[in-house]
Amino acid sequence: MKLFVDTGDTDEVRKAAEWGVLDGVTTNPTLIAKSGKGFRETVLEICGLLPGGAISAEVVATDYDTMLNEALEIASWHPQIVVKVPLIEDGVRLVSTLSERGVRTNVTLVFTVTQALLAAKAGATFISNFVGRVDDISGEGMDAVAETVEMVRTYGFASEVLVASVRHPQHVVQALRVGAHISTCPFKVLEQLFRHPLTDSGLKRFLDDWNKAGLSIFQPTPSR
Repeated sequence: MKLFVDTGDTDEVRKAAEWGVLDGVTTNPTLIAKSGKGFRETVLEICGLLPGGAISAEVVATDYDTMLNEALEIASWHPQIVVKVPLIEDGVRLVSTLSERGVRTNVTLVFTVTQALLAAKAGATFISNFVGRVDDISGEGMDAVAETVEMVRTYGFASEVLVASVRHPQHVVQALRVGAHISTCPFKVLEQLFRHPLTDSGLKRFLDDWNKAGLSIFQPTPSR
């Protein structure tokens, strides 16, 4: 499964990229606004921090003609960019147009398998199924993800299923179990994937034993 970081903070992208396990970045208007930088400036900086990664940048209009102009402008900035489009009627129409033009798309704010079906048929590169927001209203967000994965496999759609609105590592585990292609996580959740108390205690014991024995990996150079 691919791992994306969901952020507009270039420092977070830089640190996550250094781990060598990051495949992409998702942004949205809220995250970009929090960055305090310009939209184009931020997106291009992110592209430079993760060469070859898929970088999602979202249109902000809601009518077809304006969204099309925004999408073509955003896509022209860098070949790594994936244009993010909301799951609305004009959004699905836009995805179909962009697909025909060879522009990659990420359809966002998907909550049901029927919405995912529309995105897949329009030619979406990524289908962003939101999990946490459904869980917040006492639903089971991962159910729609599982149904979307099954739909994509059964009918041979080229779209990849992207689990979004990830709140904790267990969402990543659940995404793995149902066979999702991608999880996009806030930086703090990516950090939590490293953590386990037995890892910490085990490492401490190894280092304590090593230091007590006075050992060294690098042998001292013999004096002459």
